[in-house]
Amino acid sequence: MSRAADLASVLETTESLVIVCHDSPDPDCLASALALEAIANDRDVDEVTITYGGEISHQQNRAFINMLEISLEPLGRTDVDSYERVGFVDHSQPGGNTELPARVTPDLVVDHHLGERIGATFEDVRPHIGATATIFVEYLDELEVELTTRLASALLFALHRERLDFVREPTRREYEAALAVYPDADLETLEQLYGSAFSPGTLDAIGQAIAARERRGSSLVSNVGTTTETDALPQAADYLLNLEGVDTVLVYGIVDDAIRLSARSIDPRVHIGETLQNGFDELGQVGGHHDMAGGRIELGLFADDADDADVLLTFAGNRLTRRFFDALNLENGE
Repeated sequence: MSRAADLASVLETTESLVIVCHDSPDPDCLASALALEAIANDRDVDEVTITYGGEISHQQNRAFINMLEISLEPLGRTDVDSYERVGFVDHSQPGGNTELPARVTPDLVVDHHLGERIGATFEDVRPHIGATATIFVEYLDELEVELTTRLASALLFALHRERLDFVREPTRREYEAALAVYPDADLETLEQLYGSAFSPGTLDAIGQAIAARERRGSSLVSNVGTTTETDALPQAADYLLNLEGVDTVLVYGIVDDAIRLSARSIDPRVHIGETLQNGFDELGQVGGHHDMAGGRIELGLFADDADDADVLLTFAGNRLTRRFFDALNLENGE
């Protein structure tokens, strides 16, 4: 059977399903969760819940959820153990990039990130595909699940934000998937999503990153200070990547009880996910793609300065900056 048929076969014998998004889910994850929910409903699964960890602070992601009326439950209020099956979308590793304990192994996994196979009942991980939403467009078409305006709009926006808008190594499949859902999407809704306003906290974080930048050659490191908005980091990284002559960026900052990292690169010689792993793997959870990556380092590693955010950022920032430039094999002054 095809992968879509395999998924349908598993869902046809399922009474309840909890779909677990990765922490602070982005449009690719959220649209994929909606698509899996639609397939589960089409296969008469009695109860389907979409849950997430972390915070949704990116203004576009908040608007995406509100305008498309996506029903989400925080992991802290979800009894995952009460569901017959657990599904992961846009992530695959138990305990990785999710508040869900590592003891919880998913029954269903659909992802486009490289990761070890975990032996789930249904597992479709395709690192050669640019977005998880692309895989779900294939499923929906093959299983002849109704493509509502809401779902088509979600998938089209996800495909653009994940790969097409920034031309972040999209595959031919992303363009084909976008064309497949385009006729049923509400373009006015998408236009409103693109016009979502920055929150004051995000604007402050980007301003801090602009002021604190340190450049070496075509690579740049900066920090957003202390912020409550996790998604301000990738937005700051995307913004700094527009600086003339810059092709690789790392942005860090303190969010709650950890130092968060977000990195971008448009240099074909740099695999930014591997760069973060080389520089910071021993300090925390890091990784990502050829062009975009992120990570988390617990503040406990810098416990002596944890009570003073400014001192902590100076101390940790010097180490992070040095490690990042070293991982890129950049000497002082280059």
